This record gives sequence, C-alpha cells and structure tokens, in this order.
Amino acid sequence: MKLIIAEKPDQGLKLASPFSHERKGDYLEIKPNDFFPEGALLTWAIGHLCELVPPEQYHSQWKKWSLEQLPLLPDKFQHQVTRGKGKQFNVVKKLVQNQSVRSIIIASDAGREGEAIVRTILSLCHNKKPIERLWISSLTPNSVKNGFENLLSEEETRPIYYEALSRSCADWLVGMNASRVYTLLLQEKGISDVFSTGRVQTPTLALIEEREKEIEDFKSESFWEVVASFNIESKTYIGKWHKDNETRIKNEKEADAIAHFCENKRFEVKEVVKEKKEYNPPFLFNLSSLQATANQLFKFPPKKTLDVAQKLYVKGIISYPRSDSAFVTKEEAAGFPNILSKLSQFNEYQIYFPTTFDSIMNNKRYVNEKKVTDHYAIIPTEQVTNPSKLSGDEQKIYDLIIRRLIAAHYNNAIFNYTVIHSLVDGRATFISKGKELVEQGWRKVIYQDTKLKKNGEEDLLLPNLEQGESGVVEHTEVKDGKTQPPKRYTEGQLITLMKTVGKRLEDSELSKVLNQTEGLGTEATRAGIIDVLKARKYIEVKKNQVYVLDKGRVLIEAVGSNVLSSAEMTAKWEKRLREIGHGKASPTQFMEQAKKLTKKLIEDAKSQSQAWKFEHVDIKSIQRTSSKKKRATGKPIGNCKKCDGKVIDKGSFYGCSKYTQTNCDFTISKKILGKTISQSNVKKLLNDESTNLIKGFKKGDKVFDAKLGWSENNLSFVFN
Repeated sequence: MKLIIAEKPDQGLKLASPFSHERKGDYLEIKPNDFFPEGALLTWAIGHLCELVPPEQYHSQWKKWSLEQLPLLPDKFQHQVTRGKGKQFNVVKKLVQNQSVRSIIIASDAGREGEAIVRTILSLCHNKKPIERLWISSLTPNSVKNGFENLLSEEETRPIYYEALSRSCADWLVGMNASRVYTLLLQEKGISDVFSTGRVQTPTLALIEEREKEIEDFKSESFWEVVASFNIESKTYIGKWHKDNETRIKNEKEADAIAHFCENKRFEVKEVVKEKKEYNPPFLFNLSSLQATANQLFKFPPKKTLDVAQKLYVKGIISYPRSDSAFVTKEEAAGFPNILSKLSQFNEYQIYFPTTFDSIMNNKRYVNEKKVTDHYAIIPTEQVTNPSKLSGDEQKIYDLIIRRLIAAHYNNAIFNYTVIHSLVDGRATFISKGKELVEQGWRKVIYQDTKLKKNGEEDLLLPNLEQGESGVVEHTEVKDGKTQPPKRYTEGQLITLMKTVGKRLEDSELSKVLNQTEGLGTEATRAGIIDVLKARKYIEVKKNQVYVLDKGRVLIEAVGSNVLSSAEMTAKWEKRLREIGHGKASPTQFMEQAKKLTKKLIEDAKSQSQAWKFEHVDIKSIQRTSSKKKRATGKPIGNCKKCDGKVIDKGSFYGCSKYTQTNCDFTISKKILGKTISQSNVKKLLNDESTNLIKGFKKGDKVFDAKLGWSENNLSFVFN
C-alpha cells in the first residue's frame, strides 16, 4: 500500500476526489482501483509542520542576545515540529511507520517549498521507505490521474530539496546573526527595539528607502508652458510652444512674451508626421504579473492575490498559482479551444467570441517549452466555472486570468499616431500630438472602454491637415506648473521591482542571474516579504502607497553599503542555489560560504557602528514597547492646558486624566503627519516650549522638517 502526503488538507481532498475514498479523521483511505490496486492512504501537512530549531536548542548560552556569542554557527542544522502542529505530525508519523505502507508519494505543491515541507517531515519520522513524487500543475481530476500515472522518482526531485534546505539554513544564518548584531549595536545607541534583517527583506527595504530619499532630495521647480489655439478654415486644434523639443519655460516673463507675440499671428503647418503602431496582446500571467495587475486594478495587497489564487487552484479551476513562467507547452495550448468553447457559453464573455484565432499552438509568444520552468503560466483549467458563482474576490482574480487567455487569441491593437509641427510668424515653433484607435484587437477583451490619457497631449483629436496649410492663431494661454518628485511605489510595483531588480546591477553577469532566476525572493515569497516589512514596522502602506517608517530608515542607514542591503548578495546566492537545484553545485560548500559571509556581516556591522548618528530621525519614536513601558502608560506627563487635570499617555494619543469626570477633551495625537510625537516632546509642549526639530513630516508628496509649538491654543508647526 502507498501513503500519499499532501501539503494541505484541501489539497489532499482534491487529490483523492477522482477515486472512491473514505475519511478517517485526519487522513483518507482510498479504495483499491486501477491506479492503486491495494488502495492507498492519504494524509497531509498543515503547511510547515516542521521548522528549524531556535539558537538555544543548539547551545543554551545562545538564548541570551550577546555580541560575545556571535556568530551563531550550528555544526549541523536541526528541525523540530512546529508549535501547535504536533497532533497532525503524529498522524503523519504513525502512517509513515505503518507496516502496511510500503512506499510514500510526496504530493505537496510541485516546487522547492513543497518538496522541503514533506521531505523534512519524513526526515523527522526517520523514514526508510521508498519515495516517489507527484508533480502536477493543476488539481483537475484528469491532471491528478495523469500525475499518478507518471510519478517521478525520488532522485529526480532530490536536488530541489537540497536547494530549498540550503536556502532556509543560509537564511537562518544571516537572519539570526545579522538581526542580533544590529539590534544589540543599536541598543548601544539608545534604540531598544528589535531589528529583524534578512537576505531578501533588507535589500527590498533598501529599495524603498532609496525611493524615499529621491523624494526628499527632490527640489521642485516652477515652469510655464505656452498653449496656442490654431484655426485653418474652421479646422481647429491646439499645440504647445517648444524649442528643441522642450516645452517648459523657466521664466514666466519669457512665457508671457512668447504668448503675446503669437496672439492673432499667421502660422503655417510645417510638417505632419503619421505613424501606425501595433501592440501585442499581453503575456499570460505568472504570479508576479497577476499580483501587480490586481494591485493596480483592485488595490489588492500581493498576499491577498496569492491567497485568492490559491483557493481557485484548490478548487481546480486555475493552474498552479506560484508559477514564475508566462508560457505554456503545446500540451496546454492544445486544450485552449475546449476551454474557450466553454467560456463562450457564459453571458459575460459571449461578446468576445468568435476570437480572431482559433488556436495559438504555433505562437511562440505564448507557447514555448524552453521558457516553461517547473510550472507553466497561470491559466484557467478545463474545469471551467461560471465566475458569477464565485465570491467577489475570487470572481475578480478568475476573470483576470480568463481575459488574459481570451486576449491571447486576438490580433494586435493598432493606433495611428499623428504629430503636427506648426510655425507661427516664421519664428515660434509649436507641436501637437494625438492618436486614433484604428483597431481594438485584444483591447476589446482587456479594456471594455478604451480611453486615452486624461488631460494629456494624446487626448487631442487632430483634424486632417496637409503640410503647407496656413491659418491664424486664435488664442494663446500661459499655463504654470511645478516639477513633481518621483512617486512612491505601490505594492504591485514593489512586487515587479523585486522581480526585475537585476536590471539595476552594474555587474552584467549578476544582473543576468537575477533576471534569469527570480530577482529578490521567489514568486511564492515576495508577498510574504512585504508583509514582514509591514509587521516589523519598517514600512506602512497608505492608499496603496508604500512609505518607509523611521525604524526602517534607521536600519538601512545602519547597514549602509554593506552587502546585506544590496541585491548583489542575493544574485550570487541565487546563482549557486540554482546550480544546487540542478545538481551542479555542492550544498555543503555553499553552506561553508554562507558561514564565512555571516562572520563578515558581523565584523562589518561592528566596525561601521562607530559612525552611526541617526540625526535625521526621532529615535524615541521607535523604542520597543516593553512591559515596563506599558506600565508607564497612564503616568502624568504634564498639566492639562484646559483644566487642572494631568495629561497622560493613553496609548494612541495623549489626553486629560479628568475626561471621565469633567469630559475635558484636551488631546494631542501621538502621530502627526506620519511622525510619532514622543513623551519628552509632549512635556515641552505642555511647558509652553517648542519641541525638538522633528524631521520627515509627510503631507501628500511633500516632506518637511519642523518643530511643534502652541499658537492661539492650537498645535502648530514652527519653522526655522
């Protein structure tokens, strides 16, 4: 009899669904059938049933955070059962050791993480029985049966287990050691919080902080543009003055002079340039592009998109969602006509049929076996479901995936672009731009109502003009504006940035590695990395914009140009890990290099800490909330400015102690424009003093430094 081990309970039920089976508590019994003549047992993990043990499990003295104990370098890494999951582990262990079980099938998600989850369990169970591997990209009955009919040998997937194990152990080394050294060194600077670091999370945080600095350092400049209205025998259009393709004028008087000069003057059409452009349909989705699109359209955090896609996968209606490929093989492409035929029966999609192409079998934009890695693109399976029967979030994600597939069967979208160059009185040059949609093509599917850019030059509907025509300038206008700083990343853009970070590296070889692999993190982990940065209070997301908090800025300033904050280390590691996964590199040698790097990170942190100053942040706002500090909440800070009560710290704000007695509503918010106001600064305010200079107030896209003070019984900003 075989034992099948899935990654999660719902996945296990899907794997058993094609066969007659009976539930036996925390496992299933599959009745004898053509695939399993003796029947089979099926159980599951609950995600990570096992985890790497904490430092104190290796040496008791490692429990205490001390610089003298670093680096922490276990001789051999060990795993333990994750707290709270012992019951299910014992279920699996009992079945593994069942004498009637003669072999085991690993049936977790077909990837590194899934491989590591089950193999680690089997290692802790001291399994000696033969192992096979189920490797499938969808949970439809046909896919499940085909997978069980074509099981892989244990040797075929062993290298990716070594890759996953090497990755997790090396990340443990960096995370445990770097987190401790920076936390302890920052404590010496008076900052008592815990600073988590990681091989992926810290470079990601550095990218966000880099954008924050670009915004802060940006100097906005005023500019003016001259816009003219042209008329040629009732054919009207507008254009912008330009010189050498620059429309912005830095001097208002000069702009006024140009506008005055052109008013009511004769002009001539000097040149009309028309160009036809075609746009290919978008690629099929991989996880990163699905997360970026859902964030842009629905403001879904990346983790939410992954969770919803996972539910659709378990339902059997989309393929494996953690895929990093946007391509399919001919085998999947052969099934598309059947899938499209089923979709055409739903009212919502009927208007898109028939499609331009019945098949994309020979279209290498989508069908390319060489570019399919462990899994193919995220596509609807043959188990087509009416989206209207799904929950709201599931419906949105499923609809996106469906439309991408339909759009791939359409021709290109075609636009005509027109540029008109006008010359006023033989001296002033103007340019007019516009575009016309010639053929919707795939945009009929992806964008129901194709709209040109709002308020942009390409909104213009330009008349049909010929070179040499002339007319009169009817009106001129000077418009003022200001240069804008770079925009903060959205969560979707951050996912894309993490994936494409290799393009930022100067080393072309390392850049190639990151572009060929997965950039920072993997398809499955990027959303989790962003969530970790939020949980650690390094960043916050407001209105889908990612902001760096003071705590994040302190860590990145402390790390500085250390390799820990760069994508370079990740590139080198990914290259070697990839080689391990292909059986071309030694996990043992990789771990020795990881240990050497860990020692260097600690040495670098110690030497750099002498120069840390953190003058630009209020370090008091990022102190760790200890039990002592919790007890301090409620202690008087100063006298109330409205009555004879005392102002106390009430957690999220400072308020009068007599609120319950007299309804005194005197309060001071603990957070103002993104900055936490410390108790020491509140004491100054209550004593009619200005606070210390607080740097980094954020209002919209503006960042400024100021003190706080009282003006006419109200809190106000005080500028130097």
